[in-house]
Amino acid sequence: MIESAYIPTPLGIAKLEGDVNGLQSITVLDSEEELTEIIPEVLEDGVYQLKEYFEGQRKEFTLELNPQGTDFQKKVWEGLLQIPFGKTVSYLELSKTLGDVKAIRAVAAANGKNPLWIVIPCHRVIGSDGSLTGYAGGLHRKKWLLEHESPVKQQSLF
Repeated sequence: MIESAYIPTPLGIAKLEGDVNGLQSITVLDSEEELTEIIPEVLEDGVYQLKEYFEGQRKEFTLELNPQGTDFQKKVWEGLLQIPFGKTVSYLELSKTLGDVKAIRAVAAANGKNPLWIVIPCHRVIGSDGSLTGYAGGLHRKKWLLEHESPVKQQSLF
């Protein structure tokens, strides 16, 4: 049975869904949802690790994942999991890593279908020119996540 929970994050309410086989999805919502008071046991690790991530105490997730998608999408998502915290790659680099430079559009499409926000770090994929290309959660969230993970923190002068 799929369980769900709604939790607060600095970027909006996140909805987690999963069962005993692992997390199936984490999405950030633009709507206000009622927060979950009692987190289902199968989602406790996910909630805890996301909280640590946002507090700057976690750089890697150690969760049982069970995203639903095609074999190709799952291959792309596995490739995304190899991008280290604080680093970015271009869609072209990701396509090369996955073994087919011509599959760049398909790789970008699979990236956009990533069901596990933050945990599968699709926000770490940028345009070849360094631009923050499309992001399902909104470019303002992508920018925030990349700044959050940046080893060089911007200091305010005032």
